[in-house]
Amino acid sequence: MSAQYKDYYSTLGVPRSASEAEIKKAFRKQAREFHPDVAKDKKRSEEKFKAANEAYEVLGDSTKRKRYDELGANWKSGANSNGQPGWGNAGGARSGTGTADYEFDGTGFSDFFEQVFGGRRAGGNGRNRGFDVDNAAERGADIEGDMMVTLEEAMRGSLRSVNVSHAVKCDVCGGSGRRGQRVCVACAGEGRVSKSETYQVKVPPGVAAGQRLRLAGRGEAGSRGGATGDLFLRVRLAKHPDFDVEEHNLIYEAAIAPWEAVLGANISVPTIETRVNIKIPAGTQAGQKLRVRGRGLPEREGGRGDLIVVTRVEVPSQVTDAERELWEKLAKSSSFKPRE
Repeated sequence: MSAQYKDYYSTLGVPRSASEAEIKKAFRKQAREFHPDVAKDKKRSEEKFKAANEAYEVLGDSTKRKRYDELGANWKSGANSNGQPGWGNAGGARSGTGTADYEFDGTGFSDFFEQVFGGRRAGGNGRNRGFDVDNAAERGADIEGDMMVTLEEAMRGSLRSVNVSHAVKCDVCGGSGRRGQRVCVACAGEGRVSKSETYQVKVPPGVAAGQRLRLAGRGEAGSRGGATGDLFLRVRLAKHPDFDVEEHNLIYEAAIAPWEAVLGANISVPTIETRVNIKIPAGTQAGQKLRVRGRGLPEREGGRGDLIVVTRVEVPSQVTDAERELWEKLAKSSSFKPRE
């Protein structure tokens, strides 16, 4: 199946020479603007949010960005369905049990991303079709693909509709490949045909990056009456404009003023659900970590991770004459020697 090339630089509105910081800034701007929880036009914003996330998934990762830049718009001649350069078959991922291609829709990632960056796979059944003696039944392949899950979904859970185009059991012959003594014409004796089906996928609260959600019997149909494989959707947590994720902990970088770091302060920081007030201790250093327990993502076994606030001391780039006078007075009277 043909997939359209995605210009991720254009999606984020940055030049191809953009630095890592510029790419991150562009993503965060779009993610805040189009986040489904705040946007008025939910459908349009959701698509924009997914597109920005996919672009940042690639351009925000140095290894993926390098591969993407090397392949360019002529990616079809340089990558296979598992995203490995030099195989030359990126026109569609093939199942391990037949000739039917398959693709996903509704997972949050484009067909282009799935094909180039390994978002789709099918496991073989271990049989060699060249030695298909006595027409023995074969189990269908398991299908595996990526699914983008927002942090809000990981927090609350959700129900997602995912469309899968793949091989299913032939209704004419019931999957046997034969009609009486004759080979079934509808499926050419394979016992299966290509079809697009929509499945409801339950995303449980506490789902983690890399976790696989299994839909039993929703993979490739078996041949000649063999059992159907399973569908696995591997979770990729969507990038968030405010938080990074470490296991079930949320990491938030909080900017504080120099006097807040020195004197201490109470500041407001976001969580997934709301904002909370935290205390900045006097003498807080840049990069210091403050832990707010139980404000992270839920865990499958119960409980929740933590919100970890990392401080970033921001210095004013411009000061008034009066402010400069005060800073100079402080510099003269302070006993603090940072380089000793």
